[in-house]
Amino acid sequence: MTFKRQYSWGFNMKIRKLAMNLSKLEQHLSKNIDLEQYSTDGELAAKWLSDLVAFGDLKKGCKVSDLGAGNGILGIGALLLGAEKVIFIESDPKACEIINKNISLLGLQNRSEVRNIHIEQSNIPVFDTDIIITNPPWGRQKEKADKPFLQSIIDNHTTAHILHNYRATHISNFFLNKGWKVEKYGEADFSLPATYDHHNRQRDKTRAGFWRVSPD
Repeated sequence: MTFKRQYSWGFNMKIRKLAMNLSKLEQHLSKNIDLEQYSTDGELAAKWLSDLVAFGDLKKGCKVSDLGAGNGILGIGALLLGAEKVIFIESDPKACEIINKNISLLGLQNRSEVRNIHIEQSNIPVFDTDIIITNPPWGRQKEKADKPFLQSIIDNHTTAHILHNYRATHISNFFLNKGWKVEKYGEADFSLPATYDHHNRQRDKTRAGFWRVSPD
């Protein structure tokens, strides 16, 4: 796993504890292949979120939107690191039920809002938040499936952190063409459990990349 920043011993211990807590969350194993719902594991989520803290984007009292929230692992991690509120955006009603269950088990209901929204090009919601985090569909099953997520970031004019295939060169091109700043700052292995029928191994992995995009 390659991340850009180094942290103090105390902060590293905090991230280890966060990884353990996130690993205990209930998963959502959807069979809808078009949604490309692959759960982010607890260790990867915790270490990625630690970089958001290092950038100064994820800080105490901030408001966060988690686009394509899945089981809520990224947004819940942001809450545990001090975010004041997280809006979880998820198109799958069953996933929304699991998000609500996970935030209830941790007593985070008062700082959370779960919205069952399908982000489409023609209906992109605007969120009152300081930062957007997203692990969108990578487009392996449906070409350009991530475009509504990227466009939502533009429309919200909000700094965002994106987890995507490490070879996704279109991310930089998309935002640079809009006059945004783009930085790819890390890579890591992304675990792929055998969720769908076409998977012929119990567990596999791919390579993920991490981008920070900002309007200024």
